[in-house]
Parts: sequence; structure tokens; C-alpha cells
Amino acid sequence: MSTSRITHLVGGASWTGVAERTSPVYNPATGAVTGELDLASAATVDEVVKVAHEASKAWGATSLTKRAQVLFGFRELLNQRKEEIAALITAEHGKVLSDALGEVTRGLEVVEFACGIPHLLKGGYSENVSTKVDVYSIRQPLGVSAVISPFNFPAMVPLWFVPIAVACGNSVVIKPSEKDPSAVNAVAALWKEAGLPDGVVNVLHGDKEAVDRLLEHPDVKSVSFVGSTPIARYVYEKGTAHGKRVQALGGAKNHMVVLPDADLDLAADAAVNAGFGSAGERCMAISALVAVEPIADELVSKIASRMATLKTGDGTRGCDMGPLVTGPHRDKVVSYVSAGSDEGAELVVDGRQDDFDGGDDGFWLGPTLFDKVTPDMSIYTDEIFGPVLSVVRVNSYDAALELVNSNPYGNGTAIFTNDGGAARRFQNEVEVGMVGINVPIPVPMAYYSFGGWKNSLFGDTHAHGTEGVHFFTKGKVVTSRWLDPTHGGLNLGFPTHD
Repeated sequence: MSTSRITHLVGGASWTGVAERTSPVYNPATGAVTGELDLASAATVDEVVKVAHEASKAWGATSLTKRAQVLFGFRELLNQRKEEIAALITAEHGKVLSDALGEVTRGLEVVEFACGIPHLLKGGYSENVSTKVDVYSIRQPLGVSAVISPFNFPAMVPLWFVPIAVACGNSVVIKPSEKDPSAVNAVAALWKEAGLPDGVVNVLHGDKEAVDRLLEHPDVKSVSFVGSTPIARYVYEKGTAHGKRVQALGGAKNHMVVLPDADLDLAADAAVNAGFGSAGERCMAISALVAVEPIADELVSKIASRMATLKTGDGTRGCDMGPLVTGPHRDKVVSYVSAGSDEGAELVVDGRQDDFDGGDDGFWLGPTLFDKVTPDMSIYTDEIFGPVLSVVRVNSYDAALELVNSNPYGNGTAIFTNDGGAARRFQNEVEVGMVGINVPIPVPMAYYSFGGWKNSLFGDTHAHGTEGVHFFTKGKVVTSRWLDPTHGGLNLGFPTHD
């Protein structure tokens, strides 16, 4: 099979240089190499940032009306091409087509939020704070914003940041994952078609060398990152050390607490959907189900029976779950399955034994369920980032809450109950940034902000929503006093009455 060259998009066109290094891109359902990706050197980063920096000057001075018109045009184009983008995601990430399409649709919600930028950038005004002295606030663009996005949502995560950064008057350099780069290129090309000036949105492909140079470059004013906690901490520390504003969203170990009064059929459906959607490769996946006794046996049985109906295979064939993104990642997740059994957890459903509707060399692992997991086991402590669901049994609400709050992550959590008082208590007492009540994956709408607490977020600002607008702008306060027009001299303005 022939492979295609995938390269950077700079100044509205494909990069024409010669890469010193490249990286293979795979189809996870077949294991075949489908592309060769150009990896940027530090010099290439400098080249791209220079283009973005020059473009930011004129774009930052562009009217809000014009910016909104471009956003509306981009929104229409992305909506028209979403099936094409979804197909690219499935081909390189592996998630099933319906899931990929849902990813693009969620990204569209942020674009629609950003279309309201004239309203979102309104400042405040206080008249006559002192005699004939007025004070007002304005928000201005930063300049060049870098977006470093992960493999698990190659379209949606950049769309969390880029539309708002652009609407606020910034230029953007996107550094997507090397594992599935084509969707980002396709989405970025739509900006030019929507009328955005060349150089305002650029795509830079690369690895650590490119990331480090972005974190150091003096013309990059902000960095938005989503990925694992160790890398998020690194990006935050290195970026802030170089004077940048940074929002670095890290990993997660999301708990779903099921109280004895919950609808167990609803809870079982939710556990399967949230545990195995996108093959568990999402930071909002439920990986730890906390069953408050005496319902664990019944709940585990219901979950296992539902898992038996799932079909794992090629995302283009109508399957429920696709492969993992790479062979090494699949092997890492499989090693956790072995470790869980060795450490004494009860392996209820072994995804290694599944039948897969895909290529023999695909990166396969079926949905896997462990019961009687304890907090000292690696399948509980580590972010596995795969289709492995662990059931932890506790005897009370208080024990469940303590388990969630003692975890070093604080990204998302959920509680399933029919007790409104228990739900209200949980939402106030749990130390997690996003909470679902009978909702397993509580990803907020675009006009609210996305982000966790503790080791799931480095920096003070969450993604999209009003926090996103503030992140991509800097505030300025103006104190103004003007002479009274009656001081004398010519005045051809409107007549006034004393």
C-alpha cells in the first residue's frame, strides 16, 4: 500500500520544505502504515511562528464584525464537511464513525459559541467615578497562541481552543498528535475557505523538539495543552518559566458512584457507554465504578451481560468499539489486564479473548471488566486509557466519597441515585471539577468551561466558555478625563444645554 506525505500548513498553504525526520501514521484497524508525517525541527517552528506573528498584527486589529463573519462561515463549512472529517479520524485514530462524527459535532458547539464574540468581548464602563472622570475596561488579543492537542480527540480538542483564540484576535499554531494528524489539517484548511487571512491558523507537526521550541519561543504568548498529567505538568512548568500563560489539562481517573437506590439498569448502561466508548481512550471515560453495597453483585452481572452484546472491530463496519490507537499502546493496556489478574482482582470479562471484526494486524483489545478491585492495585491507581473498567466495592456513601476525594486526579465524576439530597450533597462535597448526576460523562456545553481539579489541571483557566475568552485576551483598564466643551474656543460638535 502506498503512503501519503502529511506536512505542515503554514500561511494558508502546505509547507514546501524538506523534513529532516518523519514519523509513520497507521490505520489502527489494519496495522498498515498509511502516511509519513513530517516532523518539525526547531528551525521549522521558528519559521511557522514568524508567519503567525506577522499575521496576528492585522488580524488583531480586525473588527469584531469581520471576525464574527469568518466564524460563521467556518461554522457552515465545518458542518458541511463533518462526515469527511469523521472519516479521517476513524482512519487514523480507530474510533467508530458515529463516535468520530459526534466528536466533530461537539467541536462545532464551541465554534457556535465563538460566533458570539462581539458580545463576549464587551467591557465595562463606569461614568463619573471622580469629577468628570470615567473608567472603562477592554480586552485585547495576546498575539500568537499555541495549541498542543492529543491523539484521542484530534478534531474536537483543537476546536475547544482555536475558534475562541481566533475570535479574540489571535493567530494560532496547532501542534497535533503525531498519531492522527490528518483531521487537523483538514479542519485548518476550512479557515482559509471561510475567509480567514493566511497565517492566522497554522498547523505544525512534530514531537518533543517542536513542543519545546514552542514553549521557549518569545513570540508565543499562550499555550493550551491537553494530554497526560506528567506532560501537562512539564508543559505548564516550562511554559510559565518562559513567561507564557498556560492552561494544561492533564489525565484522569474518573469514578462513577452507584448508590443502592439507583436505577441499576440505567447505571449499567451508563457504565458500559462511559467505560468503553472510544475504546476508553478519553480523559472523561469512567474507569472506576464505585458500587455501594449491597448492589455490587447485581450491577456487575448487568454490566457483564451488556458487554457480551458489544462488537469490537473496524470503525467503518458498524461496530460498537474500534481498536486502540497504536500497537505499543495496545500492548501497554494489555499489560494492565495481566497485572490486574496477578494482583488479585476478579477478571469478569477478558477483552483479550474477544472476536474482532477487523484486520489480523489491527491493534485490538475488547472491553474488559474487573470486579473486587482494591485501591492499591495498578488497574485502580493508574490512568490506563483503554477499555478496562474496574469495580470497587464500598459499604457506604461516605466511603465512596472518601475514595473519590483521596484520588490525586479531579477531572470528572458521576453519581447515580434517585435521592436528590444525596446528589446535592455529592455535588458540593466531591473534590472534582466536573460532576454528573445520573450523567456518566459530564462534559459541559461550550458556554460553560471544561476542566478538572488537582492533578487534572495545571494553570488557573479551564477550556472554552467565558474562561476561554479571558485566557485568550488580556485586560486593560482606561481612566479618562476630557475637558468640558464650555471651556472656550471653537466647538462644531452637537449643541449642549447647561
